[in-house]
Amino acid sequence: MVIPLYDRNPTRRVPVVTIALILLNVAVFFFVQPHSGERVLGLGGSSVQISRADAFNYEHAAIPCELRQGSPLRLDEVETGVHGPACGAGGPELFAGKNVWFAALASMFLHVSLLHLAGNMLFLWVFGNNVEDRLGRVRYIVFYLLAGLVALGSQLLVDPSSTVPIIGASGAIAGVMGAYLMWFPTKRVLSLLVIFPVELPAYLVLVAWFVMQFFTDPNAGVAWVAHVGGFVGGALFAFLARGRTAPPPEPLPPFTPPPPRWTPPV
Repeated sequence: MVIPLYDRNPTRRVPVVTIALILLNVAVFFFVQPHSGERVLGLGGSSVQISRADAFNYEHAAIPCELRQGSPLRLDEVETGVHGPACGAGGPELFAGKNVWFAALASMFLHVSLLHLAGNMLFLWVFGNNVEDRLGRVRYIVFYLLAGLVALGSQLLVDPSSTVPIIGASGAIAGVMGAYLMWFPTKRVLSLLVIFPVELPAYLVLVAWFVMQFFTDPNAGVAWVAHVGGFVGGALFAFLARGRTAPPPEPLPPFTPPPPRWTPPV
């Protein structure tokens, strides 16, 4: 396992958007998402007990089955989904009125655990600031959100009947990493190789991460196809746009007034 800690690739401007994305993700995790307790849902004259965390994810996160049918999950879809695809089953809607399309964006700011959040934000900080520096702030935020949607679309293509919420910024950050690979492949990245700190070229760190996605434990509940889709989408965009997204200009040196000319005494 290779964990990036810091890249030797200074930026020419403060990465305002990257910092804002990190703060927003952290704020949502600690102040919006519930992490304990139970919730009772009244559905069709009966009640269902579910953890508050799961209920929040079902209510706010993107779910392939919902995007496929354009409406919120129904109770039978969730209950029978444990044993296999249940998209299309009946019963009352679990969260009537849920905007399933907005949930595709909201999912990018939700995380399962503190470790999940910390890992994503570390990768975003190491690689995101330089991509923002290259694209500019407005284009960067558009690119970030589109990369997340491409990642979600990739997962939807391979598992459109899934009733499991897909949450996390990983897909969007994978797009950022793909762009970094195209634009800064030889920059040195201080990384932890197992437990040993080493400096590696960025392409080794990023390619190693990409290859590891194909060896993800299928029972781990990780949407690795979304990671692959986001990474490939970001890399393809960066490759096609490489001539249109030139690095920002070098800052001008500070103005220094010329010394006064010496005039010989008369």
